Amino acid sequence: MVSVDVSRPDTAGGQPGGPRGPDGPAEVLAALDPEQREVALAVRGPVCVLAGAGTGKTRAITHRIAYAVHTGVMDPSHVLAVTFTTRAAGELRGRLRRLGAPGLGLDRVRARTFHSAALRQLGHFWPATVGGRPPRVLASKISLIAEAAKAGRIRAGGAELSDIAGEIEWAKVTQARPDDYPRQAALAGRTPPLGADQVGQIYAGYEQLRRQRHLIDFESLLELTAAMLAENRQAAAEVRDRYRYLVVDEYQDVNPLQKLLLDTWLGDRDDLCVVGDPDQAIYSFTGATPAYLTGFAAEFPGATVIRLVRDYRSTPQVVALANRLISAAVPGVPGAAGVPGAAGVPGAAVARWATSLVAQRPAGPAPSFTEYPDEQAEADAVAAQASSLVAHGVDPREIAVLVRTNAQIEAFERALREVGVLYQVKGTERFFDRAVVRQAIGQLRTAARIRQPAAGSLPAEARDVLSGLGLTESVPAGGAAVRERWESLTALVALADDMSLADQDATLADFAAELVDRAAAEHPPVAPGVTLSSLHAAKGLEWDVVFLPGLTEGVLPIVYAQTPEAIEEERRLLYVGVTRARERVELSWPAARSPGGRQSRKPSRFLSSVRKGTVNRP
Repeated sequence: MVSVDVSRPDTAGGQPGGPRGPDGPAEVLAALDPEQREVALAVRGPVCVLAGAGTGKTRAITHRIAYAVHTGVMDPSHVLAVTFTTRAAGELRGRLRRLGAPGLGLDRVRARTFHSAALRQLGHFWPATVGGRPPRVLASKISLIAEAAKAGRIRAGGAELSDIAGEIEWAKVTQARPDDYPRQAALAGRTPPLGADQVGQIYAGYEQLRRQRHLIDFESLLELTAAMLAENRQAAAEVRDRYRYLVVDEYQDVNPLQKLLLDTWLGDRDDLCVVGDPDQAIYSFTGATPAYLTGFAAEFPGATVIRLVRDYRSTPQVVALANRLISAAVPGVPGAAGVPGAAGVPGAAVARWATSLVAQRPAGPAPSFTEYPDEQAEADAVAAQASSLVAHGVDPREIAVLVRTNAQIEAFERALREVGVLYQVKGTERFFDRAVVRQAIGQLRTAARIRQPAAGSLPAEARDVLSGLGLTESVPAGGAAVRERWESLTALVALADDMSLADQDATLADFAAELVDRAAAEHPPVAPGVTLSSLHAAKGLEWDVVFLPGLTEGVLPIVYAQTPEAIEEERRLLYVGVTRARERVELSWPAARSPGGRQSRKPSRFLSSVRKGTVNRP
């Protein structure tokens, strides 16, 4: 995965990054392609960057900031770059550090998530505007939801409690209050786990308990911060003076509550740069809408709109498949390519946002389309292909199996275990929360303090330290817990290898500091195995080889997708899957659920517009 491989140069734009930053604005621009250069030159006023998959959007926005700082347009300490994950924020900060010439001060740019920025502001202004101690942030809603359900004599199991939490989160980001939840849920076509009235009742009880205990959840955090700044002119003026230039990444994923906070930060100014891709808008179930992105030019008349279309990630064959898939989107459907979402922003503001990607890489193999007799045969075949790829030298970390639902993952876990291929399941326990990883970082930091640094010895020193925690050259015998421990240590060693390749003078102290930074940014190294992931969790990542199995009607599009808008979002989800592949993409579907079962399943309707040539039937 590019985002975690420190040895892989950033080539989105045709020129690899180096160990030192550019000396001046001309060098900043020289590293960019023509469209990225347009972004960098648009340093003031409202700017909308429509960035297709693999087109180097992070390179474009970091070089824009660097160019503006180099030319004296921006003070780096007055820039706030907003991302959706701490990993993305950490990556952006790292890119800016590598871009900055000595003394330029790009390390003073603030890159934060909506929630981390709001939390800092709330904590800072609370004593003066409200008084007393700020409320504590609630990490999980489940316990309060269970208590509210019990108080209302409503029976709800573990899965239902989780789904109710999702409904409450959707309601809060769309500003639907408990008493209005049933009506709003019906209008939005929601399918709550219990009756809508019962969910509304639990929602009301949850809010009451939360307030009584001086707690805020992540949605209340944004809402309270926006309200505090809206009601307190001095606080708003201080924030707007501090953050004079705003950059928002993944703007197609903004929800109404985040937009409310962003508008509060912005005030009556227009120095706002947004970056996103409406063809990768796949989170409407959380309340996100691409309407703010596609309607940007209507909201800010005269805005600069720039499209990044040169795809540096994927081969022409993968790009052609992605273009055929997304160009088949149904015209006139809100949320489809070129059409605004439900927020009512005029669609004429930006002519056709989903511009076809233009591949920049050499040719590769054609995508394959395969029908298997049943789900077990499909899983076994995918595992066999992964095993063959690894045997022929493909790094297993560069292979992914992406599925529509988490329930599909187990079959591929079993199949990969049977052929002896290591794997990791994305979305399980966070890497840096694992006990062995915390222990390893502690021991590495201790060793760094007592050992004399030696050039070029980082990998050997890291292996020596981690061997005391159970690191071995081969997979040890044992169950899943033993395997996970070994994989965690091996992932750390692989990162030390990558770091040494990127900088031969890197020391054990540098490595320990890198791990601390990654833990803070939730930026884990890649475990030594094939990645198994849902399509939603794979967004923002990439691999050399991507398998997309289970592509049947009822799975993709999912059976719950009943409206034209929902079906088009399912198409975009498949588009996200296809565009994760750099070199090779394998699409498949099972004709039956079980061996010997009735072969009545139909391939996904999305495949009819993209299949070329014959369908493989082993």
